[in-house]
Amino acid sequence: MTLPRQRPQGPATRPTPVREGLPEKAPAPKKNPDKSPDKVADGRPGDPWSKVPFRVTVDDSDTPYDVVDALLLTPFTTGAQPHARHSRLDALREDATLVPAEGEVLRSVVEDKRESCLTAGPGWTARSVRWSSGGGEVTVVAETAELATKILAQATDGVAAEEEPEEEKVSVGFWYAAPQRGPYRTVRTITAEPWEAVRKNYSTSAAAALDKLMAVRRTEAAGRMILLHGAPGTGKTTALRTLAREWREWCQVDYVLDPDALFSSPGYLMEVAMGVEYHGHGDEDENKRRWRLLLLEDCDELIRGEAKATSGQALSRLLNLTDGLLGQGRDVLVAITTNENLASLHPAVIRPGRCLAQIEVGPLPRAEAQAWLDHEGVEAGKLGAGAATLAELIAARDGNEPVAAGGDDAGTGLYL
Repeated sequence: MTLPRQRPQGPATRPTPVREGLPEKAPAPKKNPDKSPDKVADGRPGDPWSKVPFRVTVDDSDTPYDVVDALLLTPFTTGAQPHARHSRLDALREDATLVPAEGEVLRSVVEDKRESCLTAGPGWTARSVRWSSGGGEVTVVAETAELATKILAQATDGVAAEEEPEEEKVSVGFWYAAPQRGPYRTVRTITAEPWEAVRKNYSTSAAAALDKLMAVRRTEAAGRMILLHGAPGTGKTTALRTLAREWREWCQVDYVLDPDALFSSPGYLMEVAMGVEYHGHGDEDENKRRWRLLLLEDCDELIRGEAKATSGQALSRLLNLTDGLLGQGRDVLVAITTNENLASLHPAVIRPGRCLAQIEVGPLPRAEAQAWLDHEGVEAGKLGAGAATLAELIAARDGNEPVAAGGDDAGTGLYL
């Protein structure tokens, strides 16, 4: 349940202040000579809060965290502290509290996955949240915009964790549609090996095609779609992680967790397409704006030959994002992985000029698979008679045999 609730029935109710230090009520409007309910004496529009019923209710489905949220929203809703500022940080120092230095703690809540704190001072109220994942957020409401900005700075300056740069690390954004707040993006750091270290994991033909893709730079992006297709376990995701590392100087990589929702919701798609203005390195003009690469994994239903009939407008919106009106003026590339072969894909997806790369990432032929095992110091008996996927080779190297049932099966007959 979201707090506070607005209910159409009954008169407007001002919430009772929680304690000394929070505003007791909004200032009473001055008498209006022209008797207009929408004007105060100096002609400014009246505060609309008094015309919208406002009531906070708490029941046994709510938590102390919900109460802290409601107490923060109260002075903002009533107009006593009408200016709000917010900041979110994905990685915090271990000793960061996010609590403004000038404030008094009014409420504190410790839960399994987060800690929240309500603080207040002269003319302002703040809510600070730390998540067990290492990030946090601060929201400040205040009587003036300058005061809100000042208190937010007190709470957030110098609290971000400073990670030492590592060659194998790359920042990736993750998009998803949250049920209540809509499209949302968070940033995480992932491990990605350089292309030279993982090249041996691919067949000769796939490695040659990936060589060209890894070497692409900003001015060489002739198409807006990257298509990696092949059987499961052949290393398509590994190739994309490495691509994010090789392109990190000029391209920001964003992973879409729910591609079905992305192309079924125009609002979500617009949010992701517009994105954020990411900036590169250096002072050169071409480095001031970075490209974005959207990763969509296992989108078989979206790009199959019958996709137009089965997925409605989803395919059209995908194509519009790559080289249609939606993609105009946006430096956006889309990388798609699929287990389908090219013959089964919709012709519009693979037409000439649309794709920057169409690469089949298949299993390693018998001789190349044996060479891979030899390089890893694994005996020949571990390999079967035919080609092998990267996942099979890694399992053979590490000795990871699948769990299987033994004995003879008498059959199930007509019963499941």
